[in-house]
Amino acid sequence: MAKVQSRNSLSSLVILSIFVIFYLNNIVVDGKSSFGKVLDPVKMGLKKEKLSHFRVYWHDIVGGKNPTAVPVANAPGTKKSPTAFGMITMIDDPITEGPELSSKLIGRAQGLYASASLGELGLLMNMNFAFMVGKYNGSTISIMGRNTVFSKVREMPIIGGSGLFRFARGYVQARTHMLNLTNGDASVEYNIYVFHF
Repeated sequence: MAKVQSRNSLSSLVILSIFVIFYLNNIVVDGKSSFGKVLDPVKMGLKKEKLSHFRVYWHDIVGGKNPTAVPVANAPGTKKSPTAFGMITMIDDPITEGPELSSKLIGRAQGLYASASLGELGLLMNMNFAFMVGKYNGSTISIMGRNTVFSKVREMPIIGGSGLFRFARGYVQARTHMLNLTNGDASVEYNIYVFHF
């Protein structure tokens, strides 16, 4: 009886091995797969990669009748934390050409920031700069990184983009232009250095 079970187990193992080899052979053959392939960037319309620089101003409006930054969640200890640790704020902030909120609107910063540091005012920024003018209308740059608010210059990576910024990579440097300590409103200069096609 033990020999019969041993033969059945061995037969099952051989059949399973043959199935796995056959399956793997169909998925990957000569570096090609059934679910992916190498593409020609030129055929996709991607031309020479270029490096662009933009200087824009991000306006975070927390106070007043029409805030563009709204807290949406808090951790149990957020109100006791000197850094508001655990607070998450959703944003739809205007991006302008100049430092004044009244200057030309060129886009919106849409996403969120979260207070992610216990020891200093350090935010996790996760936002898209959605451009609304000129040839960049409808294109976005995606930014995600650490923003220590009281540092003179903060650097955050560009992790992608859409439209004219497909395959974007690079970084931004943020410098506070104005911070209202009474209501929390801020204007920040963003220097964007982005590789794109």
